[in-house]
Amino acid sequence: MIHSIEKLLTIKYLCETKTLDFTRYFYKERFARKFVIGEHHTQIANALDLVIAGKIKKLIINIAPRYGKTELAVKNFMAKGLAINPSSRFIHLSYSDDLALDNSEEVKDIVKCPEYQAMFPNVQIKPGSDSKKKWYTTAGGGVYATAAAGQVTGFGAGQVDIESDDNDDDLDFINSDGTIFSGALIIDDPIKPDDADSETKRERINNRWDSTIKNRVNSRNTPIIIIMQRLHPEDLCGYLINQSPEDWTVLSFPAIKPDGTALWEFKHTIEELRKLEKQNSVVFGRQYMQDPQPLEGLLFKKNEIKRYTRSQFESETKDLTGKSKVEAKYGAVDPAEGGGDELSAIFSSIIPKKVFITDVMYTLDTVDLTVPKCVSIIRNKNITYTRVEKNGLGSGYIRDLRKLISPERILSIRHETHKGTRIWNEYGFIKEYFYFLDESEYLPGSEYDKFMKNLFSYLKDKDNQKDAAPDVSAMLSKMIQSFIPGLFN
Repeated sequence: MIHSIEKLLTIKYLCETKTLDFTRYFYKERFARKFVIGEHHTQIANALDLVIAGKIKKLIINIAPRYGKTELAVKNFMAKGLAINPSSRFIHLSYSDDLALDNSEEVKDIVKCPEYQAMFPNVQIKPGSDSKKKWYTTAGGGVYATAAAGQVTGFGAGQVDIESDDNDDDLDFINSDGTIFSGALIIDDPIKPDDADSETKRERINNRWDSTIKNRVNSRNTPIIIIMQRLHPEDLCGYLINQSPEDWTVLSFPAIKPDGTALWEFKHTIEELRKLEKQNSVVFGRQYMQDPQPLEGLLFKKNEIKRYTRSQFESETKDLTGKSKVEAKYGAVDPAEGGGDELSAIFSSIIPKKVFITDVMYTLDTVDLTVPKCVSIIRNKNITYTRVEKNGLGSGYIRDLRKLISPERILSIRHETHKGTRIWNEYGFIKEYFYFLDESEYLPGSEYDKFMKNLFSYLKDKDNQKDAAPDVSAMLSKMIQSFIPGLFN
């Protein structure tokens, strides 16, 4: 958009002095729509302005996913910092290389856009350094982006303290100690939600902070900003706050405010938030309320799991003419890994908002017995797709099934995330939509009985327990939500 000189100077002044104004202006220029502002954006932007002014050195922002935190506090904050001082240096870390690199690329997109260049022509990308991972400005500033658990070498955030010109002491970004803003270390979501309950992965990030990350600043005046949803009492934020609470300014934004209203109705109404809370109170408490409660006790309680009888199944899955109303039939198999582990499998018939668990397998039998049994269920119940866990002995099991069933009907998956977290993440959907056979419909000691006993004995906070039934249930839940989400909206 072409502006008059007077208007351009006014916009330039606002963009230099207010992070929120900078974000609003460049978001609209880039995407041709407004950046919808909630009260949390104003508070975050005000804190970021204090960071630039040197009044906040260490800032933690805890807020739910998809609430505009990265757009405001990562992409536009870095672009604004370069506008103020083209020699500013930023290190940006996230749990994923791809996320960090994408954010770095978007900062470059802002810097290169015509509107930015019209206001800040001194910010130029250095020729030959135009990569996502590490790039420089011609003034010696730049961005280094990588995964929080990866290597950070050959680059420091910020600059050695620069003395300001006495004539510039009326500008907001000249700090009281005579230094000018020169960059920051910005960490956005250092750990994946799926990894938060893994002590090994949490400690890897926390130890990385102590051994490497906190030392990648060029000055004691270089600010550090951590933005994340709270995922565990001992996640990076919990670790740092427990270690030195006096060092950190903490902004925490529960999605439901203390007065019972929604933080940002543009994203979630209070009704939508209460529904999310009902589906999984612990995940909701962590990611949306910034209240990371530890896991404890039984997860699947008998009085919370829905049951059905075979006569109910017949009446609900057929219309008056006897025609089936079932819209999908899926299965999931977790082959035994040896050492006394049970093979667990689960098969379903699905109508809108109901998943009937018609058949299960839960056995210590060997492959020569379980493969024919699994094939029999898939054929007799006409299961369209069956997903099989590839870890451990799964690859061989998949090959055996594909010899007897059309290969395209046998799908494989390799899990990389913590098993307990996978189960937790699917708990709400299982509780809400899964219907298991009533106890009167199967015999004591049957595989269905053993499966349900394993499900009901699963503890929230214990590693190395028998978890075959909840794990394969979570696998089926994830599969259903990926393939046919429309049946459950």
